[in-house]
Amino acid sequence: MQNFRSTGVLALILLTVPARGADAEEGVEDLRTRTDGVDWPGFLGPTGDSKSPERGILTRWPTTGPKLVWQRRLGEGYAMPSVSRGRLFLFDRVKDDARLVCLQSETGRLLWEFRYKTDYEDLYGYSNGPRCCPVVDHQRVYLYGAEGMLHCLRVTDGKMLWKVDTMATFGVVQNFFGVGSTPVVQGDQLIVQVGGSPPAARNIPPGRLNEVTSNGTAIVAFDKRTGQVRYRAGQELASYASPVLATIDRRDWCFLFARGGLLVLNPADGRVDFHYPWRSRKLESVNASNPVVVGNEVFISETYGPGSSLLAVGKSGWEVVWRDDPQRRGKAMQTHWNTPIHVEGYLYGSSGRHTQTAELRCIAWKTGEIQWSVPGLQRCSLMYVDGHFVCLSEYGKLRLVRANPQRYELVAETTFSEADPN
Repeated sequence: MQNFRSTGVLALILLTVPARGADAEEGVEDLRTRTDGVDWPGFLGPTGDSKSPERGILTRWPTTGPKLVWQRRLGEGYAMPSVSRGRLFLFDRVKDDARLVCLQSETGRLLWEFRYKTDYEDLYGYSNGPRCCPVVDHQRVYLYGAEGMLHCLRVTDGKMLWKVDTMATFGVVQNFFGVGSTPVVQGDQLIVQVGGSPPAARNIPPGRLNEVTSNGTAIVAFDKRTGQVRYRAGQELASYASPVLATIDRRDWCFLFARGGLLVLNPADGRVDFHYPWRSRKLESVNASNPVVVGNEVFISETYGPGSSLLAVGKSGWEVVWRDDPQRRGKAMQTHWNTPIHVEGYLYGSSGRHTQTAELRCIAWKTGEIQWSVPGLQRCSLMYVDGHFVCLSEYGKLRLVRANPQRYELVAETTFSEADPN
């Protein structure tokens, strides 16, 4: 789930560049003109950890900030765009239509758009637009709307290939902020967090999740080409974190930080390995930060109560490496919507529930010991690139911060707005 209010403008800035790859995808024309760089085809990038392999980024910014390439007015929503083969896919809402626009990524020129009707209304008056970014996989792009509609479209022209109403099909009781978990592609499957309930729970009003039970559809794997269900797994309700795939002990794993805790399973067949309870007792609390996997260790964090924990997992079982003390107010890390980033034995992320109290923080991966913590930056997200973090705060402040476990090291900063002159 994205953690920034839409400002009505999308701006692409010259920090990294899209690439022309050597592995051309059959049937998908490559619209890129640049010859180096990487694409960003889904949530948190090509490796799912918000890290870019780019090198040689601009570290000395002009007084007006990095060059503004193009901008476009947005509808409602929190979904960030995805970029693949010279196409930028942006999912938002205009009046009663959920809309996907496909733009030429280097110019912003409209290539095509797809719309469907939506009646989603946020229970707390936040945006009624989508929360999940588009997921691009070769000739297909997948959308998962706030109301639970799952679509598969053709990349080249937006033709709908298949769709599933997950709320109707699996009996989903509306979560506090709708659907906000971006799916992932694993082989020939699309793995989706659904969190449906049995018929007896389906008349419970939205938001009363303390009265709702699971029907074993925490995760639903679909055939990515047809939309047919491959398997259903997990006795959990949905959260706002996305499934995370990893390989440990030469086996594929799927880690889902669901509403009640960490669900660990085999993504090939849905067999559940274990469930690690981790959630605040507050009814309206949410788990929204993706698990971070490094080697055979998995980090989870939330901001409403228990804080963070690090687990070691493998074929022989699992164990707790460390966890925040539930009796202590101070926690190692309490991520709200952002997913922290691991760099060389340290974890960097925005810790704190509210705008006024959030801190950008660095902790030691192995122990949770706080290395430094900086208040006053608002809630923010990070992207790691070339030894630096691109740090975006929720009200438009953009910073470049050097990855340094010893101290907070600001390199450059600027603020973008619709009236920006550059």
